[in-house]
Amino acid sequence: MNCMILDDDDLSRRIIEEFITKTEGLELSHSCADPVTGINELKRDDNVDLIFLDIEMPEMTGIDFLDTLINPPQVIIFSSKGKYAVESYNYDVTDYLLKPVDYKRFLQATDKAQKRVEEKFKDELGQKEIFIKKNSTLVRLKYEEILWIEALENYVIFNTFKDKYTIHFTMKAIEQKLPSNKFTRVHRSYIVNTGSIEIIEDNSVIIKTEDSTKSIPIGKSYKEKLMKDINLIVK
Repeated sequence: MNCMILDDDDLSRRIIEEFITKTEGLELSHSCADPVTGINELKRDDNVDLIFLDIEMPEMTGIDFLDTLINPPQVIIFSSKGKYAVESYNYDVTDYLLKPVDYKRFLQATDKAQKRVEEKFKDELGQKEIFIKKNSTLVRLKYEEILWIEALENYVIFNTFKDKYTIHFTMKAIEQKLPSNKFTRVHRSYIVNTGSIEIIEDNSVIIKTEDSTKSIPIGKSYKEKLMKDINLIVK
């Protein structure tokens, strides 16, 4: 998740910066000392997924800042006072942390944020189509358009006839959420749409693309399941 920090206290900001840097799955995009700078950064960058927000700041409070957002990303508030907690939850904030924030409490809050992302993705995948974020837009992607999905470090790439879409997710989570009657895992790094398979060779499946073919390896531990998942007729 791409993160923004919004806090006028330099020390608090540096602590959260350090926590983000050492936490897998989080990336620091912006660190702002005042709400006006934060608002301007959000206008320029539509890819912020999570904001760490202080409440008591000069010029504009964190609550005032939330009032300016039309479609806000997830927000985790960290404040030296607990009196704003009830009001902040009217904005559907993910969590409310009291300063000084320790790393354990930080992880608990970011885990909540990740689960919200996964639940949203699960709901979308329950339909016959999903929406994939590309730059600042959401692209509708039907299941039949997906040819294969491949792992790339902490990301997965959805490959279609015409384009590729990269999201921050694990292969295990994707495998659990995609319909098993349409998609099967053939390798540690690959999930294929069984309807897009043209040929199955000894150790690979051949996927027909728009103007060529793609050879995808079959892992030994996945081959038996692949044979069960396809409509196989043998003599």
